[in-house]
Amino acid sequence: MHSPHDPYVRVRGAREHNLKGVDVDIPRDVLAVFTGVSGSGKSSLAFGTIYAEAQRRYFESVAPYARRLIHQVGAPKVGEITGLPPAVSLQQRRSAPTSRSSVGTVTNLSNSLRMLFSRAGDHPPGAERLDSDAFSPNTAAGACPECHGLGQVHRTTEELLVPDPSLSIRDGAIAAWPGAWQGKNLRDILDALGHDVDRPWRELPAEQREWILFTDEQPVVTVHPVRDADRIQRPYQGTYMSARRYVMKTFSDSKSPTLRAKAERFLAAAPCPACGGSRLRPEALAVTFAGRTIAELAALPLADLASTLAGEASSETARVLTEDLTSRIAPVVELGLGYLSLDRATPTLSAGELQRLRLATQLRSGLFGVVYVLDEPSAGLHPADTEALLTVLARLKAAGNTVFVVEHHLDVVRGADWLVDVGPRAGEHGGQVLHSGPVAELAAVEKSATARFLFDDSPAAVRQVRTAHGRLTVGPVTRHNLRGVTAEFPLGVFTAVTGVSGSGKSTLIGEITEDLAGVGRLVSVDQRPIGRTPRSNLATYTGLFDVVRKVFAGTDEARARGYGVGRFSFNVAGGRCETCQGEGFVSVELLFLPSTYAPCPDCSGARYNPETLQVAYRGRNIAQVLDLTVEAAADFFVDTPAVARSLGSLLDVGLGYLRLGQPATELSGGEAQRIKLASELQRGRRGHTLYLLDEPTTGLHPADVEVLMRQLHGLVDAGHTVVVVEHDMSVVAGADWVIDLGPGGGDAGGRIVASGPPARVARARDSATAPYLARVTP
Repeated sequence: MHSPHDPYVRVRGAREHNLKGVDVDIPRDVLAVFTGVSGSGKSSLAFGTIYAEAQRRYFESVAPYARRLIHQVGAPKVGEITGLPPAVSLQQRRSAPTSRSSVGTVTNLSNSLRMLFSRAGDHPPGAERLDSDAFSPNTAAGACPECHGLGQVHRTTEELLVPDPSLSIRDGAIAAWPGAWQGKNLRDILDALGHDVDRPWRELPAEQREWILFTDEQPVVTVHPVRDADRIQRPYQGTYMSARRYVMKTFSDSKSPTLRAKAERFLAAAPCPACGGSRLRPEALAVTFAGRTIAELAALPLADLASTLAGEASSETARVLTEDLTSRIAPVVELGLGYLSLDRATPTLSAGELQRLRLATQLRSGLFGVVYVLDEPSAGLHPADTEALLTVLARLKAAGNTVFVVEHHLDVVRGADWLVDVGPRAGEHGGQVLHSGPVAELAAVEKSATARFLFDDSPAAVRQVRTAHGRLTVGPVTRHNLRGVTAEFPLGVFTAVTGVSGSGKSTLIGEITEDLAGVGRLVSVDQRPIGRTPRSNLATYTGLFDVVRKVFAGTDEARARGYGVGRFSFNVAGGRCETCQGEGFVSVELLFLPSTYAPCPDCSGARYNPETLQVAYRGRNIAQVLDLTVEAAADFFVDTPAVARSLGSLLDVGLGYLRLGQPATELSGGEAQRIKLASELQRGRRGHTLYLLDEPTTGLHPADVEVLMRQLHGLVDAGHTVVVVEHDMSVVAGADWVIDLGPGGGDAGGRIVASGPPARVARARDSATAPYLARVTP
């Protein structure tokens, strides 16, 4: 029996996912880093086992109501864990962000700022003091009544509704109208009202055009339709609806995302005229602090907000509240996020920025004796910001906590007190702890893929820089913090766009479109999820599953039973398990806690009903095939060319460890991006293609980065152009051309500091990237 003050977290017999009965002891009160190639099992150990067990114990300590659901939430597959304190997890998973969620709401800084305005703001003479709710655009008390607190109104114009004024109404001049019968009906009503539907739109009198597009009247008229001669046509009462009215109604009421998206094409968002985009009522905007409204302060970068508030205390209340606010802002600025403003919408943040905001909030929470489990906190971080991250992790540890970090960034690994290396390879070939101990001792572990990169001091090989066969000019761009920036991207080479977080990299490459001269075909591969529910997975997204279902439908057993291809889909009734409707999971609603997915009690996650599972192909049923890793499936389907090609391109981008049926909800942003890249690579390529990738190495072990770079450089060798936004200096050093933005983030960035081959950029004077690039450039 261990003493109650056991200084170690001791894990015995962990078998979650691909872990092979792992035993490991990790000291408490240290910064411990978990490393290993993607899919080796490090997240299964840190999150799937240690954090999951801490969460399960928390549930057990709560209420019988929650405990009733514990067997469904599922205890991790582990013999026992001792010495485990309570745990807090900070993962990169994106919650569904809404347009009302902002930096201020994620960090709770908005609450403090509203309190400051309510208690210490300068209210107009005679006006009563407003409650802090009156300063929130998300409450009825504070929201601008015109735009309901969204800050924008949607308007439409004649140019949007009628893109081609040379057409007549009969020929479809009013592009915003619905198609098929409803559009013809509106045209017939206009005809019956006496409008000329055969004259070109631009020749109609201005007042007629205005009425047809924008009237709020809805006259009813008898229509005598003229249609096919062989059908009886009966007159009917038709009600007219103007184009604007139709678009607004569809946009606000339609449940169909497709119809809403179509309506949105005919709308332009403009700042609300009543509140000027500030989202608040006039009464709230009449209150000021330090001479500014709450909306003006919320629009400032956080670093500027802190300096504006400093020394503005006119009373004791104001002093206490401003000090609290500035101390809460400090860790956010320290983590390199001082360029964000409180009103910046959450959907515009990267997963790395969002995680660091949560981390900054935790720094202020004052918890101690806790295990923090972090998922790649350095993702999306420039090397200059990684140093600040290490300082913050050290502070969490100094406050009496244990910090467990799943990480690939070698600087974070070197800064650890303890290293747990999982491997040796991915999937079936991983799941073992190769080393648990001080970082330096990993050098003696021959099987470790991490050791090769951590202790390799040999200089990088000198690479011949390719010659461009043309240039692509982007700009001048004035958007976010870019002010009239013009960039030249060489064609036919590998270009890396670098710069600290918030310097404008993603904004710049977002301006590359197929319309620009020289682009040809454009393939943009981002890190957005390939699906938001467990129903979407690797096999369905790549189209691989269609072929697999055909293979199963072609077996003798399936033919004898009369099972077609549809029988083997888990998305339609017939072959699927009806309890979970083919999801393999049921959603468990927990009071006061986010709902969680638990394996279906009837099919135990297999997704299909027992009859479907009786059909086998080469000794495996459809659920067992979905459970294969890409690597195992490549051997299994070696003589089915259509499947083998898809699997080959997934192996080429280093995703051999993923299971075919792995739900989209379990994939990281980097994995989703590489699945999209693999789907693209398996298509036959025609002509010149420009590939745009935003931080493709996020979440990748250096060994996997090598595999991915081989693929991307292969595309360039085949005559294509590759542009990546990148923080990994080894990737940048291997590029042909570098465009460095900066010098800082937010207002301090937004211009091109240096551009040229890596060796030239490494010598640039005021570049934040140059010193880090110089370390790895031969």
